Amino acid sequence: MAASCARVRLWRWRRNPLRRRSDVIEAWVVLAGWVLALAGGLLVGLMAGDAVERDAEQQRAERRQVSAVLVKDAKGPPARASADYRVWATVRWATPDDSVHTDEARVPARTPAGSTITVWTDQSGKVTAEPLTEDEARLHAVSGGVLAATAAGGAVLGAAWAVRLGLERHRMAQWAAEWERIDTRNRWKTG
Repeated sequence: MAASCARVRLWRWRRNPLRRRSDVIEAWVVLAGWVLALAGGLLVGLMAGDAVERDAEQQRAERRQVSAVLVKDAKGPPARASADYRVWATVRWATPDDSVHTDEARVPARTPAGSTITVWTDQSGKVTAEPLTEDEARLHAVSGGVLAATAAGGAVLGAAWAVRLGLERHRMAQWAAEWERIDTRNRWKTG
């Protein structure tokens, strides 16, 4: 018949003649690790999500849509095209101050020269990606916040685990020294 052992909750916090100092330290390390992981993870996640949303708002404020004209015929997609059938081609557009800009942009494959293409430009007049919509920005903010919170919480819990390993090694060294003292005093052999 297998022996059953009742699990005693919070035994490291109770007064007990078998409780060692390392048990109390370990209990505090575990408690502090979980509190810091939850609170720190939440804080880091909120900060990361806010940073992503601010960056998306800045992109929407700085970028603008421009009508450009395709300079040369756009080539066909490569033989092994991905799901995006756009290709790089040279486009030209005029700014409100009547200066002409030329740059490379992604356009639909096999578009003839002279076609009007809509591109996005930044403040310096270079072609850039379309800014994130509010829904896309919200999705990126939530995803980034969850990822950052998980990473921060995991780092704290990993550090707490490393401290617990050190305490466990110390405890095992103490036990080995105690057994050695008992062996030599009574000339018993344990192993």
